[in-house]
Amino acid sequence: MLFDDELGLYIVADGVGGNAKGEVASAESVDLVHSWVKRWRKTLNTHAGDPSPENSGLVRRLLESAVQSACYMVFGMGQLDPRQKGMSSTLSSLLISANTAFIAQVGDSRVYLSRDGKVAQLTEDHTLVNFRLKLGLITAEEAANSPGKNVITRAVGHQDYVEVDTIDLEVRPGDRFMLCSDGLHGYLVDGEVDELLQGERDGVANRLIELANERGGRDNITVVVCDAL
Repeated sequence: MLFDDELGLYIVADGVGGNAKGEVASAESVDLVHSWVKRWRKTLNTHAGDPSPENSGLVRRLLESAVQSACYMVFGMGQLDPRQKGMSSTLSSLLISANTAFIAQVGDSRVYLSRDGKVAQLTEDHTLVNFRLKLGLITAEEAANSPGKNVITRAVGHQDYVEVDTIDLEVRPGDRFMLCSDGLHGYLVDGEVDELLQGERDGVANRLIELANERGGRDNITVVVCDAL
């Protein structure tokens, strides 16, 4: 994960494939996205001085390109080293610039927004179960109990290119964002996140991790909580 308040960049990545070095894929993905955004910091400075739709488009493409570069690199690493072949990672990234939040999403880690005491999931899970749910092939109840609900349909490094979901929205005073892996959100109950995200920032993250562990904690639990303004 990454927490860079100065740059306004926050990332959660969760490796896919234990024997295929998923932890390497996630760490490389975070480092590469971070390095890419820092390299093009002038784009953020331009946007901060003039947050026009055109400059917002440049920031959006910057973040998407950062994820694509990570995808290409992780895939290439797997091709070069048989021990790492097939490794990949989910990646949820949030970049805040000039009162705008930009999100780039791949996989089933998530980004949530807490605003005025209500929490909304901003990202879509790229899983086989969610795809079937969108097509109306299964019900929400069937999706919740599906044995294959963690099968990922998009990941950084699975191929040399990945389709990246991008979102941007206006940030308001008091907004709080949470990025997390499925090791957390898989244990959350609808509606309870509203209250859990209230309070001091560091305490919130620790409380959420403790909750996931109390409820089983069978997967990696990664949480980043950030306040926009």
